[in-house]
Amino acid sequence: MKLLGDFYSMENLDTADGQIRATLHINVNHNIFNGHFPGQPVVPGVCMMQMIREIFESVVKKNVYVRRAAQAKFLAMIDPRITTSLSAIIAYQTSEEGKFQINASLSGDDITFFKYKASFELENERTV
Repeated sequence: MKLLGDFYSMENLDTADGQIRATLHINVNHNIFNGHFPGQPVVPGVCMMQMIREIFESVVKKNVYVRRAAQAKFLAMIDPRITTSLSAIIAYQTSEEGKFQINASLSGDDITFFKYKASFELENERTV
């Protein structure tokens, strides 16, 4: 399920030297916050992981899947009523086999909310 355009919007997408930087804005009125959590919205961790994936896909212009999530650290909760803007930074390397190693973070207001290390592969090269 794509979150871009509904759950969050993206601006200032910059790429250089194996690094992606983007500014994100969470839709505080998104329906997901009715259940996560009523009266105290918190961005779900799985949504943070999906946002990183979607940002990466927008740069490589291909669909990828998470081959391996080596590390996912949820360091602080994101309350979209308080944190209105997030910075996403994704450093990546491409292997000879076409796999991508990423090291990413989401931060805002001098707080790092999420750190993520994972391996992505192209969807069409998926092996079961």
